[in-house]
Amino acid sequence: MKLKVYADRLSQPVRAVIIFCEVNGIEYEEIKVDLANREHLTPEFSEINPMQQLPAIVHGTFKLFESHAILIYLASSFPGVADHWYPDDVYKRSKIHSVLDWHHSNLRRGPITIVQNSILAPVFRRPLNPEAVAEGEKILSAALSKIDSFWLDDNRPFLLGENQPSIADLSLVCDIMQVKLVGETDWNRLLGPYKKVQQWIENTRNATNPHFDELHKVLKELKEKLQN
Repeated sequence: MKLKVYADRLSQPVRAVIIFCEVNGIEYEEIKVDLANREHLTPEFSEINPMQQLPAIVHGTFKLFESHAILIYLASSFPGVADHWYPDDVYKRSKIHSVLDWHHSNLRRGPITIVQNSILAPVFRRPLNPEAVAEGEKILSAALSKIDSFWLDDNRPFLLGENQPSIADLSLVCDIMQVKLVGETDWNRLLGPYKKVQQWIENTRNATNPHFDELHKVLKELKEKLQN
């Protein structure tokens, strides 16, 4: 009963799910759903996810969407997944849920607003919107400040003062990496003030490589394609 992952690697939550599968040796079939060609809006994909968003999974007769829910399911259902990703300890697990809930109502809105109204606007047939980009940058900066001052400990490499990454680290870092699409100058401008965040991103990358770099190649490839 092989896991099916419906994916477009341009999506940051998709990358988090696939990296998790790769790191933990979970066998899966990646089924491409092209966002730019609006394949997520087809009746066929709506049978998989009525919300018409990526990622989504099918495992036997079980269907699931929303990346946080998918990561929790994978960590809980597949043997061999290290406990640090989604601990058995109910206190640690609850803390991870607090980060994930915060993520969707705070950080998540920053990178997606920036890229969808700037470099990705032509891909999705939208007009450029500098005002929306500026608002996205404010949201991102506020979220990075909170990560830097609250969610990260000065002496520990990962969120919540942990020595190993959880599904929360992977989800948040993959989201922030989307900002790479706007270029190194803007990346450095937006991330520069947050040294702890930068180190945490590198820690998460190192903990999940080579899969992290492999999944994020899509950002460099798309950026070069759009520039050309």
